[in-house]
Amino acid sequence: MEEKLRSAFADALGTTPDLITDAISYSEFPNWDSVAHMALIAAIEEAFDIMIDAEDVIDMSSFAKAKQIVTKYL
Repeated sequence: MEEKLRSAFADALGTTPDLITDAISYSEFPNWDSVAHMALIAAIEEAFDIMIDAEDVIDMSSFAKAKQIVTKYL
């Protein structure tokens, strides 16, 4: 699950998977703006065949938090 999520993050944020760590967050990663955030949500939903609630979309502020959120839907 974590590798699939890391890949979705890398694709949506235009970077390589090795740069996606628990430490990356919305406010600190330059490519992660509001537009990229929506692309990221779409990529995660497609990769895992889930629909993420609006509250979780807003709450997804780091890779570590994304792992927690996605786990709820699996």
